[in-house]
Amino acid sequence: MKTTRLSALTCGLVLSVVGYSTASANPILGQTAMSFAVLAEAGVTSVGATTVNGNVGSVPTNSVTGFPPALITGGSIMSPAIDQVAESDALAAYLYLGAQSPTQNLTGTDLGGLTLTPGVYDFSSSAQLTGTLTLNAQGSGNAVFIFDIGSTLTTAANAVVSVINGGPGDSVYWQVGSSATLGASTLFEGNILADTSITLDSSAQIACGRALAGIVTSSGSVVLADSNNIAINNGAACVGGYAGEAAVPSPLPEPSSFALLVLGLFGLGVAQWQRRSAWR
Repeated sequence: MKTTRLSALTCGLVLSVVGYSTASANPILGQTAMSFAVLAEAGVTSVGATTVNGNVGSVPTNSVTGFPPALITGGSIMSPAIDQVAESDALAAYLYLGAQSPTQNLTGTDLGGLTLTPGVYDFSSSAQLTGTLTLNAQGSGNAVFIFDIGSTLTTAANAVVSVINGGPGDSVYWQVGSSATLGASTLFEGNILADTSITLDSSAQIACGRALAGIVTSSGSVVLADSNNIAINNGAACVGGYAGEAAVPSPLPEPSSFALLVLGLFGLGVAQWQRRSAWR
């Protein structure tokens, strides 16, 4: 079982590396994952009149329920083969985001009421948003905001994430160590990559972002309540023209290089495990 899981992760990273082009600026998410608005390993469930702009998938569980009445625009429910490539992209991105050096540690600080500039913000445990978080891109067309959260991400009802003074290449990433819950009527922006599950309460929205769950544990699901809206690229609904996916800025290493490093480490781990098993 352990060998199977390690092999699956290694193969996923190989696919992620193939998806990146080192000849030009690389997106943090691979091309396949970028087409998904919702992805989970343990299933996607929707209740009521939810709208998803982008692809939807679940692998290896291959369980997507509630579509219809939920509506998919600009995408479809994808096949397990494509879902697997997207999951591999998401895994590489998740590991890459978690490896970035923090600009500031915000552990214990409610994000509500803060105005932050592009950077990497670390929470060693949980993160909470009550009220409005303002992300000021400072006129950059490729601003990147990364939030590395050790455990849970929770937003209160009517919470808001607002990107200002930005451009079409701005991106926001939420790397969540366990589960994320968006409270009722939350207006959220950015790509949530959660180790386990993602839940959207009634009327919560993700503008120009994604809900990607179960990335590492393979037991996470996405649960959508009534009247949710998730759009991977809907600039008209996003403050500052935020488009949800940007090229990697020059101070950060390329995801392909990072994925290759992780791939090598996984390969060594598999080899050591097999050698130990042979001596038993």
